[in-house]
Amino acid sequence: MNRMRVIALEEHVSFRQFTSEIDPALVVRRGFAPGLGAGSRADELEDTENQRLRAMDEAGIDVQVLSVVGPGADLLPPDAGPAFARRYNDELAAVVRKHPDRFSAFAHLPLTAPEAAADELERTVRQHGFCGALINGLTGEKFLDDPMFDPVLERAEALGVPLYIHPGIPPESVRRAYYDGFDPAVSYTFANAGWGWHAETAVHILRLVLSGALDRHPKLQLIIGHMGEGLPAMLARCDGTFGRTVKHLQRTVSETILDQVAITISGFFTFPPFIGALLTFGAERILFSVDYPFASNRVARDFLDTLPVNRSDKENIAHGNAERLLKLTVPA
Repeated sequence: MNRMRVIALEEHVSFRQFTSEIDPALVVRRGFAPGLGAGSRADELEDTENQRLRAMDEAGIDVQVLSVVGPGADLLPPDAGPAFARRYNDELAAVVRKHPDRFSAFAHLPLTAPEAAADELERTVRQHGFCGALINGLTGEKFLDDPMFDPVLERAEALGVPLYIHPGIPPESVRRAYYDGFDPAVSYTFANAGWGWHAETAVHILRLVLSGALDRHPKLQLIIGHMGEGLPAMLARCDGTFGRTVKHLQRTVSETILDQVAITISGFFTFPPFIGALLTFGAERILFSVDYPFASNRVARDFLDTLPVNRSDKENIAHGNAERLLKLTVPA
């Protein structure tokens, strides 16, 4: 039997030459804690050659779709973000050109300037062959359902590329009300990877549904990670509750999400959440991811190999769904 091709979608980079340009006081105010999160993985995030490729080879991962983890252009004012994002994307494109058989990329967008962000998305898709964009949570305190971001949604739909909605650090008001009161490292984890990220991303998707944004852009495709950010367990509940009060949508909440949202397994490598995801989203809308370097390539690949699905479904999760959704070509 031929070896299964494996594509990983939520695999991060961060380059000091760009993050060093952002005012450290702004970074701290936005909630990026020194020595935690991305800051604790700076060397691994910057490496696109040595350990990254070795770890991919050791786990049998053929392609990483690279994406920029914050802090980034969404912290910069509208007059500074576009040029910053353009330079960042050009550097990312240089990495992909050096290893075109191993890397693809999602664009990094200057969302404080939505029209410029839409133009940058189109530039990176057409000029660099990027396969969409990854968006790190809220911009300021605004979700993508805000009308100001409609140019980005419209352009992604027109280009036929997905937007990967990745968690971001919650706004300060949310952090104080929901997650503070513990040791700072505990509060940081609680607000982010331990809980808050997942709830916030589910809210992000639900806002896009309930606002009618996805009805206005019915061909737009979204991707979320972490085994669906809790949504698989909530879809029936959402239909049962919102169905009594929401009358302006063309589809039910679950119909909209299952039409326009795909999920990845990033960072979630146990069977209970996978079974829930499989039963709600189906194997055709689940994609492999690791969340490198915050999760282990080896653990993720071992989990993929043991998934309780048939060979065809496993092939689709491993690479087929990504090739279709991201329009990634299979090497000869």
